Amino acid sequence: MLKFKFGFGQDIGIDLGTATVIVYIKGKGIVLREPSVVAVDKTTGEVLAVGSEARRMLGRTPGNIVATRPLRDGVISNYTVTEKMLKNFINKVSPKSIFAPRIMICIPSQVTEVEKKAVIDAAMQAGARKVYLIEEPLAAAIGAGIDISKPHGNMVVDIGGGTTDIAVISLGGSVVSASIKVAGDKFDEAIVKYVKKKYNVIIGERTAEDLKINIGCVYPKIQDAEMEVRGRDLGTGLPTTLTIHSSEMMEALIEPAMLVVDAVHGVLEKTPPELAADISDKGIYMTGGGCLVDGLDKLLQEKTGINVMIAQDSVSCVALGTGKALDNLDALDGKTK
Repeated sequence: MLKFKFGFGQDIGIDLGTATVIVYIKGKGIVLREPSVVAVDKTTGEVLAVGSEARRMLGRTPGNIVATRPLRDGVISNYTVTEKMLKNFINKVSPKSIFAPRIMICIPSQVTEVEKKAVIDAAMQAGARKVYLIEEPLAAAIGAGIDISKPHGNMVVDIGGGTTDIAVISLGGSVVSASIKVAGDKFDEAIVKYVKKKYNVIIGERTAEDLKINIGCVYPKIQDAEMEVRGRDLGTGLPTTLTIHSSEMMEALIEPAMLVVDAVHGVLEKTPPELAADISDKGIYMTGGGCLVDGLDKLLQEKTGINVMIAQDSVSCVALGTGKALDNLDALDGKTK
């Protein structure tokens, strides 16, 4: 059998996020950034829309069409739909070639073997020649520009849509890690619950996300911001308009934010003293879209007493790190042969 060393099939890195899928192609950089939403016809099982187009349908579909997010809490909750979504994205970015691409996908740090296998199988069915997995905190650290190969402790807190992954990294691996299912989605849920409890009004997930992005905060703001939202009054059943303030958002979001802080605290407690000293010197790096909630870095800094930095282009850190890790695929292939 002939063995070709290079030039066939592309190497692709995928940040398979609960909220967003980001695709990186070796030599080209980030080529696709789409919401992880798929619209499916219930009667035929046919995929009608994927990504941004499907996201616009969330909460607005007739009975026979379901707009779903096939990933929940960082893992695959609907295997068939995930496979179709991956196939759609891979076809979009990778021109038809005789040789299928090698794909590296990042996963939360505490996933089970069954969950790992589901990701590998979905990618293989979607057209990958070979699939590699990388833990999210490692990919985030590489993407944030941290040299993880040195014997120094670096702490990364990656807050995505479904999970918050926390890891202390040294010599290219995780020394201590934790993964909790509290992240962007739980922040949105907390806002929906708060508005329902305080105003007896139901708002949608997308409205909650807009509130979080625009006026959400977990640390007192100098100036109180406000935003108008529309929802359904549970008393009358009619549409209504509310004005929500950022001080109310703080009340809504402080509980899930403190769960993230407690998880970071838990990892620091288990960190070997030498590495803890390194973290104390260098600080904690935050990555992922969830870390952009206003004041989360300040809250974490206040509760741990350690300097906290938000990585540049924090939303893309995991995808960029997965992309950079593609450079080592040939070495990994050597190991696995």
